Amino acid sequence: MEKLCPECGDKIIGRADKKFCSDACRNTYNNALNKDSKNLIRNINNSLRKNYRILESLNPEGKTKTTKEKLSRLGFNFENFTSIYTTKTGSVYFYLYDQGYLPLENDYYLIVKRVNLYLSLIHI
Repeated sequence: MEKLCPECGDKIIGRADKKFCSDACRNTYNNALNKDSKNLIRNINNSLRKNYRILESLNPEGKTKTTKEKLSRLGFNFENFTSIYTTKTGSVYFYLYDQGYLPLENDYYLIVKRVNLYLSLIHI
């Protein structure tokens, strides 16, 4: 029985379990199949990268305060972050990798940089 490539329709030559006639067809087929989810992931990753750069530029010393207006003006997206940390006192920090922010009163934000515990133990 002759198998045909699902991407281009050419005859498949080779192993019995081969699904595509070439790597190019396999890549084209899978890229088209995952296009929507890849766009979503790409857009979120771009937003995370932009947010990270904004926090990093505003926080060169490792701890500072800023306003929500300034963050928004720079294009910060408050919906995308990589993790949440809740302290024992109930304060909720939103993190973008090692850069975090804590909402304060009157639309102020505390920006902090998380120090890797492992790295700090090495330097003791």
